[in-house]
Amino acid sequence: MPFGEIVCGSPGSGKSTYCYGKHQLFTALSRPISIVNLDPANDNIPYPCAIDISSLITLKDVMEEHGLGPNGGMLYCMEYLDENFDWLEERLRDLGGEAYVLFDLPGQVELSTNHESVKRIVEKLGKLGFRLAAVHLCDAHYITDASKYISVLLLSLRAMLHLELPHINVLSKIDLISQYGELEFNLDFYTEVQDLSYLQNSLSSSLPPRFAALNMAMISLVEDYSLVGFETLAVEDKNSMINLTRTIDRATGAAGEMKGVRSDVRDVQERWLDAKEEWDAFERREWRKEGEVAARERNGIRERRGGDVRMDV
Repeated sequence: MPFGEIVCGSPGSGKSTYCYGKHQLFTALSRPISIVNLDPANDNIPYPCAIDISSLITLKDVMEEHGLGPNGGMLYCMEYLDENFDWLEERLRDLGGEAYVLFDLPGQVELSTNHESVKRIVEKLGKLGFRLAAVHLCDAHYITDASKYISVLLLSLRAMLHLELPHINVLSKIDLISQYGELEFNLDFYTEVQDLSYLQNSLSSSLPPRFAALNMAMISLVEDYSLVGFETLAVEDKNSMINLTRTIDRATGAAGEMKGVRSDVRDVQERWLDAKEEWDAFERREWRKEGEVAARERNGIRERRGGDVRMDV
């Protein structure tokens, strides 16, 4: 039975970088993986691409032929893929029945929140036997501003309700969050979406008073559904990638018992916020030790080979 991920999120949230990092992780673990690029505007793909929608349709061609703008052209491309799903189905079957597939979506948020084409494509993938989870990436810097955080919560909630899949919301680029100053609350306040009424003062100070009732209505909406929560991701950190992969495996039912060191959000806060410099220094020392051990092993192999040659002579 094939498993997979629908990787979605706003432009710049790190979808393609995540797919590349996931490919590197699975390759190191000898776990097969294939990546499908479903972004017809992505002409700079960083990862090995098993299936590329540009072989079927490109945004540039659609805009030139039909006189559409970027957003309208993107919707047309997704509708075209929906109507020609057999093209994708044929190529997915070539990947085998045990494939693990990442579907890298375009960054237009309406595709995963409102428009029906991607939802229909997801439903058709389910009929092919795919067990999928939606991995929704959000740039972590949004939690440094109360109004932006509320907007990300609403966006995540809308995507969850629209796609109707096991859903993992992810604060990506968590390793860069210290660049934006101190958080008003601990990281777990944002990942666990705790009592949002504590944001009222921050929202009131950044918006005119006439929006106070609207702010509280949006907060109540998120809390009433009580669905949204976040995992964290630093794509270049192995433990972070393993922890997220383990969460996704649980959501899809894929067999995977990978465990990382930092699986608690308090540990994540220590690594990337409270003691980032100390952890960076510690990891540099560990990498240096690993490099020295590897160098000694290489030198030992060369010396043994040299000794064997002399004995033959």
